[in-house]
Amino acid sequence: MTDLTQGSVPRHLINMATPMMIGMLVQGLYLFVDMYFVASIGPAAVAAVGAGSALMFLVLALTQMLSVGTVSLIARATGASDHSYANQVFRQSMLLAGSLTALTLLAGVLLQDFYLQTVSTDPAVRQAGAEFLQWYLPGLALAFVSTAIGSALRAVGVVKPAMVVQLLTVLLNLILAPVLISGWGTGWALGVAGAGLASTLSSFVGVVLLWQYFRRCQHQVLDTSAGWSLQLPVWRRLLAIGLPAGGEYALMFLFTAFVYWVIRDLGTDVQAAFGIGMRIIQAVSLPVVALSFAIPAIAGQNLGAGLLGRVHQTMRAALLLSVGLMLLIFLFSQLEAETLMRWFTQDAAVVLAGVVFIKIISWNYLTSAVVLTCSGMFQALGNTWPSLLSSAVRLGLFVGPVLWLSQQPAFTPTQVWWCSALSVLVQGVLSFSLLQWQLKKMHQTAV
Repeated sequence: MTDLTQGSVPRHLINMATPMMIGMLVQGLYLFVDMYFVASIGPAAVAAVGAGSALMFLVLALTQMLSVGTVSLIARATGASDHSYANQVFRQSMLLAGSLTALTLLAGVLLQDFYLQTVSTDPAVRQAGAEFLQWYLPGLALAFVSTAIGSALRAVGVVKPAMVVQLLTVLLNLILAPVLISGWGTGWALGVAGAGLASTLSSFVGVVLLWQYFRRCQHQVLDTSAGWSLQLPVWRRLLAIGLPAGGEYALMFLFTAFVYWVIRDLGTDVQAAFGIGMRIIQAVSLPVVALSFAIPAIAGQNLGAGLLGRVHQTMRAALLLSVGLMLLIFLFSQLEAETLMRWFTQDAAVVLAGVVFIKIISWNYLTSAVVLTCSGMFQALGNTWPSLLSSAVRLGLFVGPVLWLSQQPAFTPTQVWWCSALSVLVQGVLSFSLLQWQLKKMHQTAV
């Protein structure tokens, strides 16, 4: 266990975020490699995998719900030296993870066809999407188990083991992607089905490795030897904190699905460009996402220990680091948008549409740094409803104008991207204002 209530706050942020950044950067490399081999199949395959992968945001909504509740409760219990309750929370988190895994698999079987029919009118895209999801969903469902274990470790300041496991699984995925997608070394190319299978096999190996590590070291961190009966009061506390945070990712899924729906008549090239562009955006933003993941454990432990000044220090340090990183990423995206697109495809129409997308959406980066920092702070404070509110406002400000524009004869994808950029700007301002109000309320309660 790492005591985050002592020592330099910026150093704790960097020490916790760095292993996660490394893991996420390798994950970003996988996103690049995976899309590279899928892009070699054609625009329909890219659009299908992009649309299928959008379901990741829906699962992320549930894993974020689980993660936020787990980290928040365990970190504060650890800061208050209540190790018995920390153990209790972890065991209930694992039980909840198992339930969510089963529900995800069931929902995938029942709703897969409806989803694909909604996001695309192209039969080739729908067929490829069905092949991809058949093999991708089992691995996606396993994310709940790895999230519960990784979140418990992160809450007590242990991040390197999870990073090592993540690196190993991503490297395995990197190896499997060309073998299964393009048939390297076997001559048996599975296409988009191979992309889904590579992800599922890697996820399974990752869960096994992470659980084995946890079982070997649990006497040093958390004890899981007893107390596995269902305890609904703990579930309610986990969900009360986690549901709003999970709602943010659910709104991200709705945003992505809505974009696929609204541009479905603009051509497969536009959908393919959006799919590639989203992978690029996700990959280059991962360092800042990792930094935001370090905030709840640090601020949460200090809040549990009653060190309100260090809670403020966490926010200021994280905001400064996040904005600095995003500024560098923004400049890179503006200067090298075409290079990024050409890594994946030489299709001129897809490249052109993707460059426009990246150059506009990258204006979101600086504002996103603020949004991510505020989200991490809200998790530490145990009140994630403000984050959900700002995300809902953002989605409303985006969907309304885009729906109106889509009915106009001169409707173009560029209008969609600019509406997105402007809506994120409003979200950033609202999130920061709500955080300042929440911190002021915290001080008044303490007094």
